Amino acid sequence: MVTLEDVKKNNEVKAFINGAQKQLDALGYTEHSYRHMGIVSSRTGEILEKLGYDEKTIELGKIAGYIHDIGNVVNRVDHAHSGAILAYNILKDMGMPLEDITEIVSAIGNHDEKTGTAVSAISAALILADKSDAHRDRVVNTNMSNFDIHDRVNYAVTDSSLKIDEKQRKVTLKLTIDTEICPVLDYFQIFMDRTMMSKYAAKYLHVMFELIINETKVL
Repeated sequence: MVTLEDVKKNNEVKAFINGAQKQLDALGYTEHSYRHMGIVSSRTGEILEKLGYDEKTIELGKIAGYIHDIGNVVNRVDHAHSGAILAYNILKDMGMPLEDITEIVSAIGNHDEKTGTAVSAISAALILADKSDAHRDRVVNTNMSNFDIHDRVNYAVTDSSLKIDEKQRKVTLKLTIDTEICPVLDYFQIFMDRTMMSKYAAKYLHVMFELIINETKVL
């Protein structure tokens, strides 16, 4: 079986990750590289594990989480679809069975809120993991005077955690936002679609989605 560790060692994957971040840096986007990928991979696996999925599904989820953003090497627009196609070719060359590749490419192809939705357990877990990663560590721009709203909102998030309560069947995203940097309303201005996508993804997994900001439950 092709594992996450195998994928991490793949030279094509490394090249696409580095190339993708180079393009996003030029465009002024937040970080989508090894830090983000590692968090998304880990959280995707944790969600599936705590909800009782088998080891193979968990491993496939981790792989999907790790390579979900490689399509940015082609273009930010439709990066989910480009990434799915790139992932297909890489995983096929690595000898992964087609039924496993199908699970991963469908999850990657559906992780963007503009065009995707939860279509499987892996895709739902990937969505929840991906959309939960708001944090100041993702801000590449070091000049606060020219932050756009994405920089400002992410920089204002000083703490972010995703907790899965398997007994209560609940996934909780807990954020601490420095309101001196931006009001909470700004978070919803850019994250509302992602929040609703997360809510639907949780529903697909038969769990509740809860959002807590500054110790106040808002969803």
